[in-house]
Amino acid sequence: MENKMVATENQYVLFKLDNEFYGIDILQVETIERVMDITRVPHALHYVQGVINLRGEVVPVVNLRKRFSLPEMPFDDESRIIIVSVEEIVVGIIVDSSSEVLQLNSDEIEDAANITNNTGNEFIKGIGKHEDRIIILLDLKKVLDIKDANDDVE
Repeated sequence: MENKMVATENQYVLFKLDNEFYGIDILQVETIERVMDITRVPHALHYVQGVINLRGEVVPVVNLRKRFSLPEMPFDDESRIIIVSVEEIVVGIIVDSSSEVLQLNSDEIEDAANITNNTGNEFIKGIGKHEDRIIILLDLKKVLDIKDANDDVE
């Protein structure tokens, strides 16, 4: 039974943004969709692209290029919306492409503490090294600015 638990540990959905590889925990990914019609939302944060109708559910969509202050690019056939669930909040994130799931062993993941302390990049949870690739592992709670329920106690 313990082997099944290990099977999903350290599995990441990989995607590309600006020729860099990023990974998010597979347990947070609901589905990956092609880019569809996105309805703008007035007065939303600059990185919120809008909302989509996903099988009858309205889902907010974040443009990760804008969130990470990368140059904007038009969407193409490779562009995807990764639907993620973080603390029961469902959000779509737009990426340049997403094509694989990768399992990283513990010895292939480095703690990001020394990187984030020096660069101020609090979005990074760790750095994965697999074959000749460097994969930036994201902390979706911080990327999406989701606060803990305890933070809102008045």
